[in-house]
Amino acid sequence: MTSSRLLLLVSVAGAAAALASCSKPATEATPGVSESAEASASAGANDPIASAESAAPAAVAKAASIVAVQPDGSMKELRKGTNGFTCMPDNPTTPGPDPMCMDGNAMTWAQAWMGHKPPPTDKAGIMYMLSGGTDASNTDPYAKQPTSGGDWIHTGPHIMVVGSKATLAGYPSGPNPNTKAPYVMWAGTPYAHLMIPVS
Repeated sequence: MTSSRLLLLVSVAGAAAALASCSKPATEATPGVSESAEASASAGANDPIASAESAAPAAVAKAASIVAVQPDGSMKELRKGTNGFTCMPDNPTTPGPDPMCMDGNAMTWAQAWMGHKPPPTDKAGIMYMLSGGTDASNTDPYAKQPTSGGDWIHTGPHIMVVGSKATLAGYPSGPNPNTKAPYVMWAGTPYAHLMIPVS
């Protein structure tokens, strides 16, 4: 995942690593991100709950816990949930909107990634990023910036399946995947996961 989606999770756990600051002008569209996602993120820019809820289907988001990263890296619970999902608002230091929402299994996986520990491989978790996202690298789970000559990987609205090695079989990967079709992010690492575009 904040890469934008996973580095956002780094912040969630209070980890120090984060993506290099990239400004995100409100009036400038982000390549690969739909105008409706940009509008949704803009609408929620001053409302972290609305921003966080934009990450997942309403049936999931309305009952999810909402947490926000504080300047010191700690987490503040904005709303207690009832369905086992946790949603986070857009990270303003990354290009494009990237609010996300994940179930408990995905949170376990993310915590393993953040701690550089082996993640579960047979305990599938779901992450929603229905406003899209950006990542510094599709091959390096800990990249903070694109490599020399590279660029941010832009993904439109998508879901991620993590914690299930068997799910990855047969899907393409590599440094510059077609983000309009399902692909594997971070293939060949313990944190490989399936990216599934939904529009």
